[in-house]
Amino acid sequence: MPALPLSGIKVIDMTRVLAGPICGQMLGDLGAEVIKIERPATGDDARAFGPPYLNDPDGSRRDNSFYICANRNKKSVTVNVASAEGQEIIRELAKTADVVLENYKVGDLKRYGLDYESLKAI
Repeated sequence: MPALPLSGIKVIDMTRVLAGPICGQMLGDLGAEVIKIERPATGDDARAFGPPYLNDPDGSRRDNSFYICANRNKKSVTVNVASAEGQEIIRELAKTADVVLENYKVGDLKRYGLDYESLKAI
């Protein structure tokens, strides 16, 4: 099978809810390595949208089917971007990334030193 068009591209996906995760999904579908950053405890808000939900084998409710679809082809890590340790993790990931996706409110990432200008300087 031939390589996909975005093979070799690394994407850090700091998006949540609707359009952002779908953008990351499309990049992953085209072969990019997509690393999804999620909040501790709750993760992406879309996990709780629903129904329908995808249940675990034991029958317990797990994740919303939209979340599963929009986050396919992604690796996932939990990072608290409000903590100094979490900010350092994002900076380390960004050093080797080709793309950083985010859909935070304007100015939110700047206060953590994770805005475009700050990450570009790494």
